[in-house]
Amino acid sequence: MDDVDVQVLHIADCPNWQEAGGLARRALDTLGLVEVPVDLVLITSREEAARRGFGGSPTFLVDGQDLFPSGASVTELACRIYPTERGLAGSPTIDQLIDALRARTSA
Repeated sequence: MDDVDVQVLHIADCPNWQEAGGLARRALDTLGLVEVPVDLVLITSREEAARRGFGGSPTFLVDGQDLFPSGASVTELACRIYPTERGLAGSPTIDQLIDALRARTSA
């Protein structure tokens, strides 16, 4: 499973990207994927956003696929919101992230 590519795409002004990177690390560790790195990728242009599958900041990608696909194409350099059991938030909960990673990686 060490060949999984995990990225957190973000914009510079996003207040949630650092927390999102930490959540991704914790979720991977919880699943026993401690050797899988989390790459934090700064998105700086609309063209790059479109090319990378950016869904708003932060976007969690595994092997280039959005862990929380919305079906909408986003090229704006904007923040993203996630529905959680406590309402809308700037990132998913750790449990949501673990579940999404487990489903995508079979961990």
